[in-house]
Formats: sequence, C-alpha cells, structure tokens
Amino acid sequence: MSAAAPNSKSQSSLREDLTCAICCDLFTEPVMLGCMHHFCKHCISTYWRGTQTPVSCPQCRKEFTTKHFQTNYLVTAMVEKVRASTSDCYVKNIQKQQKDLLEAHRQRREDFITVLNRDKDKMECIKRIGSELQVRIQGEFQALRAFLAEEEACVLERLRREQEAALEQLQRHLEVVREAVSQLDHSMRLLHEAATTTHQAGLVELPQLRPPLEVDPGPELDLSGFSSRYVAPLQYITWRKMFKSLKPGPAPVTFDVDTAHPSVYVSRDRIIAVDCDSMVPYQPNPKRFLQSVNVLGAQGFQDGRHYWEVGVGSKAKWDLGVASERVDRQARVKLSPESGYWTLRLREGDQYSAGTQPWTRLQVGWSPQRIGVFLDCDERKVSFYNADDMSLLYSFSNGPRGRVLPFFSPCVNDTNQKPQPIQLLHYPPVDLTC
Repeated sequence: MSAAAPNSKSQSSLREDLTCAICCDLFTEPVMLGCMHHFCKHCISTYWRGTQTPVSCPQCRKEFTTKHFQTNYLVTAMVEKVRASTSDCYVKNIQKQQKDLLEAHRQRREDFITVLNRDKDKMECIKRIGSELQVRIQGEFQALRAFLAEEEACVLERLRREQEAALEQLQRHLEVVREAVSQLDHSMRLLHEAATTTHQAGLVELPQLRPPLEVDPGPELDLSGFSSRYVAPLQYITWRKMFKSLKPGPAPVTFDVDTAHPSVYVSRDRIIAVDCDSMVPYQPNPKRFLQSVNVLGAQGFQDGRHYWEVGVGSKAKWDLGVASERVDRQARVKLSPESGYWTLRLREGDQYSAGTQPWTRLQVGWSPQRIGVFLDCDERKVSFYNADDMSLLYSFSNGPRGRVLPFFSPCVNDTNQKPQPIQLLHYPPVDLTC
C-alpha cells in the first residue's frame, strides 16, 4: 500500500500536466505556443478562430502577433503513454498481472511456510531422537561402568581373601614360634639358675625341663605368584570377561555347510569359506544354493540385537549381510531387500555398494580388513561397519521381518591368483569366573 500510493499520486500529477486547459482532457495533437504552454491543436485553433491578431495565450494571456504554434512530439509521446496506461484494457491487464503476481507470492509464501514448519518438525524430531539416544548411550555406558565396578570389587575381594588367608597362616605360625621361644627362654632360666646353685653348693643335678616344641618351617607362600596374579594383564582379563556383558556381544556365527554352493569350501571348524575352481562333493539338500556362490550362517535370528564380524582381508570381491530364511536358493536372483537380501558388496577391490535397487555406491576412505554386521530385529535395521575403526558404512532402515540368517558370498575368483577366504571372527572365550 505504501509503495502504491506515491506511484498513483505521481501518475495523477503527470496527467494534470498533460491536460489541455481548454477542453480539460488529455492533449490531442498537442502544440506549444511561444510562451511554452501546450494545448490541443484543435482547441487552440478553435479558440483563436474569428479573432484578429494579436492573439493571446488562454493561460498566461501573453499576446502574439501571429497565430503560430508548433507540434511537440515529445509531449505527444508522453500523452500516448498516459492514455495507454489509463485505458480499460491496460488497467485490466495490469490488474491481472498484479493478481497473478500476488497469487504467485502467496503460493511461494505458503511453500516457505511449509518448508519452515517441516524444518521445525525436523528440529523437534532431532531433539527428541537426540534425547532418546542420550538416555540410551548413558544406559549403555552405565552398564559398562557397573560391570567394571562389580569386577573391581570382585578382584579386590579376592585379593582381600587371599591376603587374609596368608596373614592368618603366618599369624598362627608366628604364635607357635613365639610359644617355642618363650618355652626355651624358661628352660634357659632354669639351667642358668641350676648352674649358679651347682657352683655355690657343689650339687650336680639337672633341672626338670619340658621337652622343646617341634616347630615346622612355616607355610610356603609364593609371594611372586601372589603379586603376579594382580599385576598380570588385568585389563585384558577384564576385557575378556566384559564380552559376556555386552548387548549385543559378538555372536559366534558359523557357516552352515548344508547351504554352501558346491564350489564353496568350508573349513572343519566352519569359520572359513573360500571359492574353489572345482565342485566340492555334496549331498542333495533343498537348503543348498545351486545357482549362486553363496553360503548362509548356521545361526538364525528373529528378535533382539545381534552383531558379528567377518574378516575379508584384501579380498577384491565379496557380498555380506543377512538373508530371509525363505529366499529361493535354487534360482539366481538380484541381492536386494525386495528379494529378501540386505547386503553390502565389494567389486574390483575398491568399489563398495549397498544392495539396493539400483545399487547405491558408497564412498569408503580405505579398504577395511574386517566388516561388522549389526542386526536389530526389533527396529528392523541392518547396518554395516568398518570394524577396523567402527565407522558406519551403510544402514538399511527397512530391515527384514521374521527369521533371518547371516549371508555370505566369497564370489567367483576372476583372476589366476589363489582365491582368498572370508573368515568369521570369534573373540576370546568368556567363561572366566571371578
């Protein structure tokens, strides 16, 4: 409004300046007199008709000896512009443009308000998720601190018991030795007194003495061993015990030989798999992959959180992840969630991709030697980590429903080099007791 008012006032003033003082309308063929005043050519001609010279200006009354005027083309152009800008068609066109522009601005404003509200919702969502994650992280570390505090108390209690037992043994032996020393002191006094009496009276007789106590050498205490039990790799021992308190702890996954493609060799302990040039003898089994060089894990999961690690070394080609228990193992299919697979793949030694359709290329700083797979059945998430530094590589948020199995593919070796295996990494046993 404030911008439109000055513009309207300016147009009104311009219109007044271009209005003929005789007909009180916009100039028609404007002409200029010698006094610089303008009139319509027809109006001034009519005004001067029948008038003898000298003639005068209708505005300033200045007299002229001749009826002379000249056409002012600049004013003519200005009049035409003002007339065009005040025509009904022009006004309607301007009004339409204003309306369209106003609607465009209104729509754009609504779009900005939508973006603004969406950003606010995202901020609230991030704050809410951040608060939930903060509580969760605090809980995770509190559990670790509680374990460490309990383990510390356990070790200190064991130290206290061993120390008290050793001191008690030494105290008992000390009391026996003191009794023996006291008895010997008594016997020595009697002998001394007897020696004095014999010297004075000439009596030769030994006093009655109690037989001396038999004292063993004392408990054999291994002080070096006692110390070594508590200055040995205490942190490592505690770290091994900590595994049983991890949630999830590394799952001891093994390969299911009955699912292995005939060209996949699985070690006896079922933690190493490698592709072979020739087929391995096998028994017919509906669980076995026949069209793709795949193998599944023997352990299945359908609830809770689970984590395992796979050693891939410098192998240039592999697929890892989880697969639905119901996948078709007799046909060759694309590895994607739609087909029941949530996977990470490597090709050409440095081309990492997530198993979506189409494949999602990943930017990985350096080639990890170990891959961590994290499965959250309850939240339907499958995540992959560089287990060398635990950096996230990719996460599926539309994870599986129902029972799933660890999935592996050592892939066919494309070179003449010796095939490299993939290995399931198992960590130290956790059956240590306090």
